[in-house]
Amino acid sequence: MFKRASRKFTFSALRYTILTVWLFVVMFPIYWIVATSFKQSSEWIAWPPVWWSSDPTFSSYIYVWVSGIFNRSYGTEVLGPWDSFINSFVIAFSASVIATFLGAVIGYGASRYQILTDRQLLATLVLRLIPPFVIAGPLLLWFSAIGLEDTRFGLILLYVITTIPFALLVLKSFVDDIPRDYEQAAECLGAKRYQVIIEVVIPLLRPGIAVTFLFLFILNWSEFFLALILSKSNISTLPMYLNRYGGGGAYGFQAALSIGATLPLVIIGMLIRKHLVRGLSFGFVRKV
Repeated sequence: MFKRASRKFTFSALRYTILTVWLFVVMFPIYWIVATSFKQSSEWIAWPPVWWSSDPTFSSYIYVWVSGIFNRSYGTEVLGPWDSFINSFVIAFSASVIATFLGAVIGYGASRYQILTDRQLLATLVLRLIPPFVIAGPLLLWFSAIGLEDTRFGLILLYVITTIPFALLVLKSFVDDIPRDYEQAAECLGAKRYQVIIEVVIPLLRPGIAVTFLFLFILNWSEFFLALILSKSNISTLPMYLNRYGGGGAYGFQAALSIGATLPLVIIGMLIRKHLVRGLSFGFVRKV
């Protein structure tokens, strides 16, 4: 009995030690970005490293988000950070909403009416497995020919195409977890098919929709390569704008811009946190 308790305690201690070390590995880059954003420019590459500035400043935030938009020391920008921020939000939000909606509709049809088999759904993931640089040339030629190059609509369309396979797989698994008995009971009580979907299926599917939307939004918000291919001067997303500070040692500016770029993800996650908790406790994640 004592040996069993001792073995259990050792296993628990080892598990919590590993989790603590992993938490440090995950959180340290976030801490370093935050700390760098408040450092003086002389402390960005100081050695030994400055873990936290003794004289923190908001100068990097002011430069990036307010006064440094057209600073020639880093090149005149066609679009400023706020233009890129708005472009990123509109494109990522629109593409995520459309892909989530289509994923829910097609996923429901695949689950209830078998319009797509599981093998066919898995085959759609091939779109996510193709390296972007392989299709860069054909994409550029195609979008140029139909007039969608360097437009918001072009990026929205491309993001929908590349993220809908994930939405299909995840939302179908959530629909599979909804008992058919609920829908049959509502129909026995006289509800029409659209009423069953609106009043029974959608409320139960809401956690899965929230999880799927947030994941797609993160993918679309942080996407860089495809936006770089299809953008020239009229459209610039936040990851593209962040890349303009690379290579010049402007680490404080990059950190300040990164913090601003992360805030929308945190805010959206907080707004739908209740659905996220429920969504992560069943469905696709539970099945895996």
